[in-house]
Amino acid sequence: MGSAQRAEALGPQTNSRPLRAWQRAALAKYEEEFPKDFLVTATPGAGKTTFALTLAQRLLAKREVARVVVVCPTDHLRMQWADAAHAMGIVLDPNLTNAVGPVRAGTQGYVTTYAQVAGKPMLHAARATTVKTLVILDEVHHAGDGLSWGEAVEEAYGRAARRLCLTGTPFRTKADERIPFVKYVEDGFEGQGGLMSTADFTYGYKEALADAVVRPVVFAAYTGTSRWRNSAGEVVAASLSEAGTRSVEMQAWRTALDPKGQWVPHVIAAMDDRITHLRETGMPDAAGLVLASDQDDAREYAKIVRRVTGKAPELILSDDPKASKKIEKFNLGGARIAVCVRMVSEGVDVPRAAVLAWMTSYRTPLFFAQAVGRVVRARGPHESATVFLPAVRPLLSLAASMEEQRNHVMPPPKSQPDEELEALDLPPREPREGELQKWEALEADARFAHVLHSGTAHTGEGSGGAEPLEAEDEDFLGIPGLLTAAQTAELLSRRDDELRIRVAASHRRGDDDGAMLVEDHPEEDVAGNGWRDVAELRREINRLVNRIAAKTSTPQAVVHTQLRQSVPGPPSASAPVQVLRARRERLRTML
Repeated sequence: MGSAQRAEALGPQTNSRPLRAWQRAALAKYEEEFPKDFLVTATPGAGKTTFALTLAQRLLAKREVARVVVVCPTDHLRMQWADAAHAMGIVLDPNLTNAVGPVRAGTQGYVTTYAQVAGKPMLHAARATTVKTLVILDEVHHAGDGLSWGEAVEEAYGRAARRLCLTGTPFRTKADERIPFVKYVEDGFEGQGGLMSTADFTYGYKEALADAVVRPVVFAAYTGTSRWRNSAGEVVAASLSEAGTRSVEMQAWRTALDPKGQWVPHVIAAMDDRITHLRETGMPDAAGLVLASDQDDAREYAKIVRRVTGKAPELILSDDPKASKKIEKFNLGGARIAVCVRMVSEGVDVPRAAVLAWMTSYRTPLFFAQAVGRVVRARGPHESATVFLPAVRPLLSLAASMEEQRNHVMPPPKSQPDEELEALDLPPREPREGELQKWEALEADARFAHVLHSGTAHTGEGSGGAEPLEAEDEDFLGIPGLLTAAQTAELLSRRDDELRIRVAASHRRGDDDGAMLVEDHPEEDVAGNGWRDVAELRREINRLVNRIAAKTSTPQAVVHTQLRQSVPGPPSASAPVQVLRARRERLRTML
């Protein structure tokens, strides 16, 4: 059958959500080529899940396949994929274990993890070959997480009828850990030679930003002086942004992230200030993510959030059996901040999160892009994202390259001495055994360094020809075209002293509830209330109606009538929270 006949036979899409232009283009290319393997690289937040399920929907309808198997990195993403598939009329079992042989009756497939596939690859191979199967490999770079996972994926799905590989960002790995089902070409890597993978369809951050699919992001870097005692017992002091050698830079960075210092609470205060601005200026459910290096730091950061902001955050840890429920609760609730390690760094959808505090030692390009991707998912043209980060060279380099298109380069393996570790995408080295007791973080302060925009640092000091800030300018912090990068830097710099006073006051108050459960947050934040109160939700709906009325030259009363027809229920004045939330989301799609 020719590609034109096949496209006609597949028929129109059956899901209610309209496809974005890139999704339609990717589907058209797939239907034209109809390949066995297809790799899509699309920036986080662009809608890879919708694209993949739409393709699955069409292949099922045409009977090109009779089963869909999704492989993803985490258990939480299993539920997320199953929910998204259910919304599109595809029943995927997210709870099928390796202890169960056949796929359950009444389903069209299942969702599993890379770890489960590695546990019993032959079982998954049998499931994928009993009937014609489409295998969707989500964040396919995980198939290169060691030879065992890659080999298991290839063994399990090497004979599947169709394979769709998805990734949100370019990835690098060793040449001897080649990812299955990905095409490569010979290419140089830092003069060493190597392999470069080629995607069948690419949709980058620049294109997504131009299409208003993702939010514009502003990087606010914070420096400060760190003091620590080294293994020789000497007290060393260094600035984050002027640390000198790589070793000193890493130790200054590590000291700044220590919960006992002043850098962390200062940046959390700046983050909380930004969330407040967003909530007051068009994004009433805005939230932030604090990304920690490990679980111990995460617990301490959660206490600092409680002390500085007056509200306990959601604490999300990977070994907590309630972690998935907490992510869902945070996504649907009204809590301002979630503290996590890696649970929300990849794939997890939290659209209301628009602020990220980078308080981790991780600095690989893949992890950085995935984490930033959690706060750039756009819901409307008026939203922006802000990332607060240490002013250290590795992170500033990654921030500067966010809008660059990068290929999937896989460098050849090579051994390096300790002083060359900076060339690799590795987090700062932890002290060796025995050294741990000798190294000691003493203190670290924080101060605003600069805003990074288009690869240029704007300090806010001596901004030259920048226009003076008016009071109303503060409401538009970080939105390109409304506030310049220099003005944004000036505003953050000006507020730095106020934040320092606020943090000092929180320290004087102390943490009176030392034994509190930091996972719990105030009653106003629990799921069910949604925002702080229903009245605020109604006010937001009215503001959105006013904007749509002005944009379309339609009377407000007509917009309200159209809204009630789209989302049936009582008038907004008496509608329950669930109806109000649905109407809010409907209005956002109309902007």
